Amino acid sequence: MKQHQSSAGFICFLLPLMFLFLAGFTTTFAQEQTSVSTKLEKAIQYYNELDFEKGLSLTKELLQKEGLNDQDSIAIYSVMSMLTYAMGTDYLRQAFQYLDKIAQIGPCKVPLPYHFWPQQLRDQWYDLAHAQNALMCTAETSPEIQTVAIMEFDNYSVGKYQEELGFITKGLADFFESDFAKISSLRVVERDKIDFILKEIEMAKEGKVDASTAVKVGKILGAQLMVFGSIVQIDKNNTKMLCKVVKVETSEILTSVEREGKPDYFAMEKELVMELAEKLNLALNDNTKKLIQESGTASTDAATLYAKGLYYMDQYDYKKAYEFFRMAYDMDNTFTEAKKKMDIYHPLAA
Repeated sequence: MKQHQSSAGFICFLLPLMFLFLAGFTTTFAQEQTSVSTKLEKAIQYYNELDFEKGLSLTKELLQKEGLNDQDSIAIYSVMSMLTYAMGTDYLRQAFQYLDKIAQIGPCKVPLPYHFWPQQLRDQWYDLAHAQNALMCTAETSPEIQTVAIMEFDNYSVGKYQEELGFITKGLADFFESDFAKISSLRVVERDKIDFILKEIEMAKEGKVDASTAVKVGKILGAQLMVFGSIVQIDKNNTKMLCKVVKVETSEILTSVEREGKPDYFAMEKELVMELAEKLNLALNDNTKKLIQESGTASTDAATLYAKGLYYMDQYDYKKAYEFFRMAYDMDNTFTEAKKKMDIYHPLAA
């Protein structure tokens, strides 16, 4: 692979995430911990610069340090897995072995998977966690927080809109997940974790999942609430978006909301998120409302490109995924979700 110049944007995005889980470490000596975090920072920079062997050399050196606790080791193995995975298919088995090392330490020692793991590493982690009955960790839940799972939206549009809007439904579910995650009283199940369960128990048939099947998935994942959505576009000026929330324990529909009019799907999404929060009595402070309103993009074209990136990301076609995320961000440079995804897959797109 040819070298690329380091992307400041990637480092600015990825390093805070690394520090987030490094900050909780309890190594005996503070100086030792500073050394671990500093060297992992350098290893990640090597990853972004496509100098994977230098990064691996540094992380292997870190593993030899005395006094590493479990969280230290998990952080190191995580970066090692990323670096090894980026070296190509010949190294895939070894990259997975580093994840297996993490699973042996304990799948619930820290919240996993990390947001910056490429999709195939995330899927492999779900496989390992599922084998240990640890897809949902008790530490991730609390009585005050409700767990919600958001299903991919259905597209009931007619004519050419059935095909044209095929990617939009994936993007809408992703935006709902992102916005609901900003509400402190909710814990949102990762979209790809839902997909993993559907594939694992062969519930997904022809891309359609009925409500009863989805509720079964919700129970497996410990969700109390399920969100279902659909869109129906009949011409260029008229569309309808519907969302309903189901209580997993009883399959009861708790509430539903809808919008009709101009097919501005991502503006509708914001309105429906806010209305659902109100109907579910979820307290939103001004800052949360602001974060929800400012996330995503007002550009339907940028959102569509982003949704296409999600599709190729799920297929492990990182070059195409990166290009669509890049085009989405180029179209709207306030679209932070596209920028984050673009930066994750930049090193893998070469």
